[in-house]
Amino acid sequence: MSERDGVEVVDSVTAAFGRTYGAAPTGVWSAPGRVNLIGEHTDYNGGLCLPIALPHRTYAAVSRRDDDVLRIASVQQDGIVEVALGDVSPGQPGGWGAYVAGVLWALRRDGLDVGGLDVLVDSTVPLGSGLSSSAALECAVAAAASDLFGLDLLGSRSGRARLAARCVEAENVIAGAPTGGMDQSASLLCDERAALLLDCRSGETRQVPFDLDAAGHVLLVTDTKAEHALVDGQYAARRDACEQAARDLGVETLREVDPAALGAALQRLGSDEVRRRVRHVVTEIERVGQAVAALEAGDLDEVGRLFDASHASLRDDYEVSCDELDVATETARSKGALGARMTGGGFGGSCIAIVAAEDVEPVSTAIAEAFASHGFAAPVSFAVTASGPAARNR
Repeated sequence: MSERDGVEVVDSVTAAFGRTYGAAPTGVWSAPGRVNLIGEHTDYNGGLCLPIALPHRTYAAVSRRDDDVLRIASVQQDGIVEVALGDVSPGQPGGWGAYVAGVLWALRRDGLDVGGLDVLVDSTVPLGSGLSSSAALECAVAAAASDLFGLDLLGSRSGRARLAARCVEAENVIAGAPTGGMDQSASLLCDERAALLLDCRSGETRQVPFDLDAAGHVLLVTDTKAEHALVDGQYAARRDACEQAARDLGVETLREVDPAALGAALQRLGSDEVRRRVRHVVTEIERVGQAVAALEAGDLDEVGRLFDASHASLRDDYEVSCDELDVATETARSKGALGARMTGGGFGGSCIAIVAAEDVEPVSTAIAEAFASHGFAAPVSFAVTASGPAARNR
């Protein structure tokens, strides 16, 4: 994890923009990565999820252009990606530039008057960690476009939700990653010291108090450094299985499956694998509601129990965990964590644990030692607080 603070990154990205494009940017915007407390792989099933925004952010120094050309550069990458907005299409441009170009493509497709930009990005969101660096990038650029082209979408929650929807479209269509809408909603809508209860069927959101400091605890994130990718077919295969199961059950999404009637619903499905996938989704949606109730009651022990149950379901029924995530969560629990679970799409990435504030160092050390004993790459653990949404910084 980067130790750079926001002011330092804003200064550095401004200077890098000047070196790259020969002039100062009009401004700098940023958007946070996210950690999902609970509700994994529920978003594309019309379910509930409960993310928080991280203090780690992607920063975009941006200026308008007088044409329809988009130029993109990054502190983390060599060279400049350049594309005419009229040429943006699935796979064009390829690579990380698709996430930026896709945002402008989606805004224009929505009838909004958006033109070319010069963009220079820098990020403190750990890449490939399952903390949604891609959504942070999309939302930082979307925030900049809203201000620079006078769209005025940052000034209301409905406007921010519209931006989030365009960012999802960019990721799905142009970048080719079939993700749901949780990441972008978190990046644009989360409040400080709160989790965002997102109903992915209705689009409704509400803030749920999430201030572990007051209870003497922290949320410890461990970036396992295990390879993490959502465009290799595994994520899409899970999504396809869920959509087919919904069709087989005669419902629009798996959200409509009553947990009390889950057993009967599972008997109507044709394979054990699909039954496991559906069981995870239905029980995970139920766990989100239970976690909200526990947080509002101040019952962190119950939240921890739900974390553990969520991880077991993701590991055994949805099969998106990996050895590194399992070792990290098991070690955290053995050292006193109230609960621990993988977070994000899986197949690598990060885990989260609720630990006492004084136990951050010993738990982090124990996880590192366990990884070393298994021959894994060294993990990085850090405590996080619930932070604010995409905004202009300069």
